[in-house]
Amino acid sequence: MNFTEIAQTVTSFIQQHQAWAPFIVGALAFAESMAIVSFIVPATGMLLAIGALLAASGIPFWPVWAGAAIGAILGDWISYAVGYWLKDSIRGYWPFSRVPHFMDRAEAFTRKWGVPGVFIGRFSGPLRAFVPLAAGVFHLPHIPFQIANISSAMIWSFAMLAPGEALNWFRHLQ
Repeated sequence: MNFTEIAQTVTSFIQQHQAWAPFIVGALAFAESMAIVSFIVPATGMLLAIGALLAASGIPFWPVWAGAAIGAILGDWISYAVGYWLKDSIRGYWPFSRVPHFMDRAEAFTRKWGVPGVFIGRFSGPLRAFVPLAAGVFHLPHIPFQIANISSAMIWSFAMLAPGEALNWFRHLQ
């Protein structure tokens, strides 16, 4: 099954089972924000498609946005905790041992930007899942990390879902 078929299946399921939309979108945002999982689950395209579906099908925006924000927050939080717990030994585990350049880039980014980098990293596809992991490895302070995590997740979730809602709003203006 290719990406297009998966996206169609997910959006079709959401259309048929609207009550599940916040949970499905939350799971997709979690997968997109979680280290390693983000490479397996191509959630960004699905989140954008779901944003358009929300507007077209009349599914309420804010509960789905809340699901996406919570999923993204949890994904980063767990990535941070894994990094904090494993520290530098993480480089010896698969897949980091196979692609050390991902951790090298996340490390350089985290060392340069610190906690604000957690906020900025959310908006960069390749760094999104690795910056929180690196933040944990380098023991960035927990409370400032969570402030950056929560605020960026709320904005990122809105940015993923809102374009479809905006298109629907403009359609109603005409």
